[in-house]
Amino acid sequence: MRIVIAGGHGKIALSLARALADRGDTPVALIRNPDHSQDVVDAGAEPVVIDLERATVTELTERIMGADAVVFAAGAGPGSGAARKETVDHKAAVLTADAAALAGVRRLIQISAIDVDRPVAEDADEVWRAYVAAKKAADDDLRGRDLDLDWTILRPGRLTDEAGTGLVDLGEEVERSSVSRADVATVIVALLDEPGTVGRVLNLVNGGTPVVEAVRAIAE
Repeated sequence: MRIVIAGGHGKIALSLARALADRGDTPVALIRNPDHSQDVVDAGAEPVVIDLERATVTELTERIMGADAVVFAAGAGPGSGAARKETVDHKAAVLTADAAALAGVRRLIQISAIDVDRPVAEDADEVWRAYVAAKKAADDDLRGRDLDLDWTILRPGRLTDEAGTGLVDLGEEVERSSVSRADVATVIVALLDEPGTVGRVLNLVNGGTPVVEAVRAIAE
């Protein structure tokens, strides 16, 4: 499969690219900074330079055309302010969904964050509130696209850089905890292989169930 990854230089994206390339798929990494091209190539992906905060839907559609699936893994990242949470975590996600629909690429997996439908704590800071609001808005937009896209929303818990365990807790209701970025990537690969997960919003943390079994259980 040819899989386009928006936010292709992120840690989850690079791990995903390696996993896809290792099994013979063709990952395509959309990156903003051309200096990141070699990192993407080293991970086994084809780099495509495009700025999701500035691109038109037509420009992005051209980059997505011919793909079998799209993974939205972009994010403003730590240290960014409230404004970029809106332009990346929300607006770029909507742009990506629009472009996938126009390109005729129905399968889309969107990386969100755990429990963003729940109210934010009263003492949360402005940037965290903006992040949660942006993720929720992006998810709400995608959930309204049943006729356009075969979407799955994946909501990981607190992300870590620990080695992947291959063991997770995946479902609509899971106890809030952490999950390694490597395991998030492994789950995305399994979701791409399982059409029964279309239309699902899934929280993800590390747990005790092998990834393939966890995804299969959701699909059933």
